[in-house]
Amino acid sequence: MMNRKTCYWLLGGAAALAPLVILAASGTEVSVTTGKAAFQDYKEVKTGAFRKITAADLPEPFATKSSSNGARVVPRPENAWPQAPEGFKVDLYATGLGNPRELRTAPNGDIFLAETGPGEIKIFRGVTADSEPVETSTFATGLKAPFGIAFYPPGPNPSWIYIGNTTSVVRFPYKNGDLKATGEPQTIVPELPGGGGHTTRDVVFTADGEKMFVAVGSASNVDDPDTTPREFHRANILQFKPDGTFVKIYGAGIRNPVGLAIDPTTGELWCSVNERDELGDNLVPDYITHVQEGGFYGWPWYYIGGHQDPRHDGKHPELKNKVIVPDVLMQPHNASLEMLFYEGKQFPKEYAGDIFAAEHGSWNRAVRTGYEVVRVPLKNGHAGGEFEDFLTGFVTPEGGVWGRPVGVAVAPDGSLFVSDDGSRSIWRVSWAGKR
Repeated sequence: MMNRKTCYWLLGGAAALAPLVILAASGTEVSVTTGKAAFQDYKEVKTGAFRKITAADLPEPFATKSSSNGARVVPRPENAWPQAPEGFKVDLYATGLGNPRELRTAPNGDIFLAETGPGEIKIFRGVTADSEPVETSTFATGLKAPFGIAFYPPGPNPSWIYIGNTTSVVRFPYKNGDLKATGEPQTIVPELPGGGGHTTRDVVFTADGEKMFVAVGSASNVDDPDTTPREFHRANILQFKPDGTFVKIYGAGIRNPVGLAIDPTTGELWCSVNERDELGDNLVPDYITHVQEGGFYGWPWYYIGGHQDPRHDGKHPELKNKVIVPDVLMQPHNASLEMLFYEGKQFPKEYAGDIFAAEHGSWNRAVRTGYEVVRVPLKNGHAGGEFEDFLTGFVTPEGGVWGRPVGVAVAPDGSLFVSDDGSRSIWRVSWAGKR
């Protein structure tokens, strides 16, 4: 029997004119919005809707004027609540937090949270009958804009927890169940590129524990690294040994690879990327992609394949045919942040192995986009390019923003946790429908 994983096809006559249709997790046929119509704003976001953007859909640079339209954060209205597809239940797990950013699940099931502003790492343990934490604790303080969290060695019994500060990677001794750090931090990577620009530094290990990847975003929008020293080793994913020894640039030309994850099916490194601004409302799409070793993704001279950025016209023609087109193009400017592969057992089986990613929301777009959590269906570890608006409802009809998703994590029971630095909360999404 065909299911959503194996069945997506073009119906009707000419492929260029036929609608793309897939089977959703509910088993019902749903259409995938494609072409220019796939570019949408918050008023068009609908939970359960699927979209697909391709390189052929991109407008010309400056087709619209560049806009400065930052999130106008407002208190959550009394009747506002995140919306998930039918069969799912959304609960408020924790609130009143400082600056909740990346989430990571420890091997024992504790949920770790990076509080970037306060410079702290917090722990949330368990879920009560009211969907609240059984216990909370502050694991470490005094960090410098922490974001990335990774346990080492990978597997059920780690000895360390690695933290990505803006300009360094440190680690604390850690064993399952620790609620507070039992030792002082050890500096593993003493100097990551810093000095302004993008500040998040995610950290992940390959399953064998041999490679450590660190994401370092650019210092600017599109400054030329040839003439800008502060862009050295930025807009890259850097590879280190677990002891902090630098190995190489693993993936280059990736403007801001905020979220990193290892696909448990293929072992490939994936990233969630914020692309450049100020080329118009629908340029350049953010993206989610697996990262080819030694691959080049265009920044700052090119984008989404061989499209040259007009601000660098004529530069590096030798690179044009080497620029990799990412797997999944997201809404432009929606600020795609942390991502994960769903390995839980609670959601329907059609969700197994799929990607969930937090979309923090736009600033460089006339009408807002993002402010949601998306799902990317995968088949055997590979994406077809479509994505689903999964968790929505963070923007008021008037355009006020009350929630901004940042981090995602899966609890031991298979529920999905989402950190939100707009309402300073963590949300819990659980399956309550029929199988």
